[in-house]
Amino acid sequence: MKSAAFLLGATILLSACGGDQPASAVAPSTATSTATKRPDFSGVWMLQATRDWGLIGLPSGPEFGNIGASLPGATLPYQPWAAAYVEETKANGRSLDPLSHCFAIGPVRSHAVTFYREIVQLPNKIVFLNEYNSSYRQVFTDGRPVPDDFVPSLNGYSTGTWQGDVLVIETTGFLDGALWLDNNGSPLTDAARITERFRRPSVERLEIELTVDDPKAYTAPWTVTLHQNLVPNVELLEATCSEEQLREHLANSYQ
Repeated sequence: MKSAAFLLGATILLSACGGDQPASAVAPSTATSTATKRPDFSGVWMLQATRDWGLIGLPSGPEFGNIGASLPGATLPYQPWAAAYVEETKANGRSLDPLSHCFAIGPVRSHAVTFYREIVQLPNKIVFLNEYNSSYRQVFTDGRPVPDDFVPSLNGYSTGTWQGDVLVIETTGFLDGALWLDNNGSPLTDAARITERFRRPSVERLEIELTVDDPKAYTAPWTVTLHQNLVPNVELLEATCSEEQLREHLANSYQ
């Protein structure tokens, strides 16, 4: 597979695809871990694109612009202040978008952004390596509780448990108001609990059922399902974010 790379600024490479590698360099992950008989999510993944344009002109899906695109009316159940915030965001050209300022984008948006992502599944931990801004996220699967002294963060604190062949990830502890869930500016607060249910219906497909329960920002919990495809024989590239040029691309992308 050919890589799509963009030179942002004089020396900054911001890629949305990994580099070509020999077929033997990165073997496709098998669908099942032989040691545990649970699905093995290890591998490089990319969203299942349904549009020809999106972030920096690359194939994307409607959830990048509106995470609630598949919901009735394509509308999230915003609290009044959150609905007003989204309208204000559209009016000001998304100038406060955390992504356009090269900040971490959190677990929800990382499922819909147009960059490769590698999942590394270990016995007691799952690590997400994001090509976007060369960032990472870790999910603890060793049964630990959320620590009492956890400091709120952009990714929150994630723990995972298995329900049969489904990996269920619960995340809390977000910084208040620091994340957008989509290009529309749908907010997330410190009251949020995000539940992700990962399934691997086939070797080459990943299904992520995502539930956001944030009573400060939404009148009811809501659930969407996202799909990603395995990308074999690819390695992640270092992708350093260029704030000025990424903001320009976002301002011109779809809603």
